Amino acid sequence: MPKNKGKGGKNRKRARTRADDEKRELVFKEDGQEYAQVLRMLGNGRCEAMCIDGTKRLCHIRGKMHKKVWIAAGDIVLVGLRDYQDDKADVILKYMPDEARLLKAYGELPESTRLNEGIAGGLDEEDDGAGDDYIEFEDEDIDKI
Repeated sequence: MPKNKGKGGKNRKRARTRADDEKRELVFKEDGQEYAQVLRMLGNGRCEAMCIDGTKRLCHIRGKMHKKVWIAAGDIVLVGLRDYQDDKADVILKYMPDEARLLKAYGELPESTRLNEGIAGGLDEEDDGAGDDYIEFEDEDIDKI
């Protein structure tokens, strides 16, 4: 069996890349860019996102982020708009949850944007009827069965 000559495995590499994410400067949108919330992942490095301007776009995750930055439904991302295709865009940057909250506080994201959700526009977790997943029968109903 060959002797390991490296300085560690994939966990060491993962720890090194995590240190870069800790503190980074908040990036705001520029011309030709827009904020978006991921609706669903489509596979093959693509996702469907609802942009803040109200347009639903098919977004392509750029190669630098592919398999390094994991994007899930509900995440806030910065997309680069295409001049020649209005219904498609490219994901440039994924915002961490604290960065997304800061964007909302600065007024970059509208107040109607819902953060920290698995699926954008899903049901609220704080619904009063969420615990009523059972059906209550009367004694007469049980006798009929």
